Amino acid sequence: MTKNQFMAELENILADSKTAVFATADTENQPYVRWMTPAIIRDRPGTIYAVTSPEFRKHAHLESNPKVQWMFQTRLLDRIATVRGVVNILDTSTLKSEVLESIGPRLNVFWKVNEDPSKLVVLETVIFEGSFFMPMKGVRETIAFGE
Repeated sequence: MTKNQFMAELENILADSKTAVFATADTENQPYVRWMTPAIIRDRPGTIYAVTSPEFRKHAHLESNPKVQWMFQTRLLDRIATVRGVVNILDTSTLKSEVLESIGPRLNVFWKVNEDPSKLVVLETVIFEGSFFMPMKGVRETIAFGE
């Protein structure tokens, strides 16, 4: 599987599920997982985007330890992908607009817990490893993107 094929699988899974599980570690190296609404932007290969507020706990987690893991799965659980990477916290209006254009309609929960649109940053996950698993077929592939 190539990097492009892996990213295409991620896009297909995300088109089905609309969400993914995002894992970080706090300052004590304790793991935290939460559902997020990520975006794959075709012009930016090898990356995953999401938004958060600088006031949320995950922001502090990422400032102390930017290594993360994502898990994407179809609703039928017939295709599962995991991604390991490093997050860059970005605060540029152009990128915010681009990410919000992609996932904005699916951010209902985010806007309920973060009512102030000015308190928004983009989380850019730079992928360094991806794994694709089809449990019913016994197929598993891992691909290195490079660190």
